[in-house]
Amino acid sequence: MRSFASDNNSGVHPAVMEALVQANQDHALGYGDDLWTKEAVRKIKETFGSDCEPLFVFNGTGSNVVALQLMTRPYNSVLCAETAHIYVDECGSPVKLTGCQIRPIATSDGKLTPELILPYLHGFGDQHHSQPGAVYLSQCTELGTIYTPDELKAITSLAHRYGMRVHMDGARIANACAALGLSLKALTVDCGVDVLSFGGTKNGLMMGECVVIFDDCLKVEARFVRKQSAQLASKMRYLSCQFTAYLTDELWLKNASHANSMARKLHDALAKFPGVRFTQKPESNQLFLTMPRPVIDRMLKSYFFYFWKEEVDEIRLVTSFDTTEQDIDDFIGLLNA
Repeated sequence: MRSFASDNNSGVHPAVMEALVQANQDHALGYGDDLWTKEAVRKIKETFGSDCEPLFVFNGTGSNVVALQLMTRPYNSVLCAETAHIYVDECGSPVKLTGCQIRPIATSDGKLTPELILPYLHGFGDQHHSQPGAVYLSQCTELGTIYTPDELKAITSLAHRYGMRVHMDGARIANACAALGLSLKALTVDCGVDVLSFGGTKNGLMMGECVVIFDDCLKVEARFVRKQSAQLASKMRYLSCQFTAYLTDELWLKNASHANSMARKLHDALAKFPGVRFTQKPESNQLFLTMPRPVIDRMLKSYFFYFWKEEVDEIRLVTSFDTTEQDIDDFIGLLNA
């Protein structure tokens, strides 16, 4: 079945699958002491800078809770957009594991700004109030929009001025880089991000994410927090070897660029259909739109995709690295039938 429900639904890129096969040839030391993990660490340091600390984990929620635990105490609050994955889609795990209050901020496009954040920066030193401790950003956002470097720098500068840290959920950071024509380092380290959840599952990996720590002060406790959060893999080579393939010959960028281009093709075709209205800018590989409910119901009989706001007939369509032009032509053909 082909679908536009999520880039999580796509398969594994052949180069990544081959890396897994090669890592499976023999025995290897566990818990990250193997040669595959050492090579993956080298590739990540080559990408982001030699002084970063990469920690491989099982999944996106795990990477977020590890990162947030590193930069907060239970009396802190974490500021995020009201659409943020940690607020909407992680079953309260960041609250349970950090003890922090999550403070959602209303946005029109999923993006925070200094102006939106400032009203929440109060109560510092008051023992009756949660102390603002971290800002959580998604790149791309949950609405498919993208922060520019200047927008990121404005937020990190504000946060650091108030003694806070910034965590970037980079589940789709490759799509943001592809859209902006920038490197991974240019959208993270160079913008003042303290910790990154470096994702690949939505872009050709089988599973696994990487917590990449840039703030030196957060590195000492990181391995202990990962273990305590049940995110330390014994056979870590099966996580890490994927990242070596991912970062070789810019596979991450090729995959994301293709997904973005397929989203543009789908957008252009949908824009010609009567009754379609896009609710967010088509900046990455996610499209948000409304269309007549009878049409949605008819399409759902043949394709799986999600409602975003069912009460207003808003849906989300997502392309991935393995979406083909034929997939789009078939979808549009059925739409026009």
